[in-house]
Amino acid sequence: MKRTYRGACHCGRFRFEVVADIDHVRVCDCSICHMRGALNFRVPEDAVRLVTPLSELTLYQWGTMTAEDYFCPVCGILPLRRPRTRHPSESPGPGQPAAFDGWAVNTRCLEGFDTDSVPQKRVHGSRLPVP
Repeated sequence: MKRTYRGACHCGRFRFEVVADIDHVRVCDCSICHMRGALNFRVPEDAVRLVTPLSELTLYQWGTMTAEDYFCPVCGILPLRRPRTRHPSESPGPGQPAAFDGWAVNTRCLEGFDTDSVPQKRVHGSRLPVP
């Protein structure tokens, strides 16, 4: 069942809300996700409401420059990211996710969400091809 979660970075400078039925979290093995330790859940664009403007966060990109990681410049926490996407004409290879346009929400930033209450889905971001 969908519910509205309030989220924030550690210091509270950045706040957002997300409407979702969080039935799993994603654990990615790419270099940044592995080091960050975020437990993400993907939602469509319209499921997220930014209480604080996105301009209050700092954007970090690397590699293909397609994923967008937004983190707080004060506390360093990453509450949201735009995952790497492929052009719709490209078919996914073995083990690759389908193209996605939306947000990946760091569920560790959500008030009242128990990350141990849902299964973890392993994602192999380290295997995505580099153009």
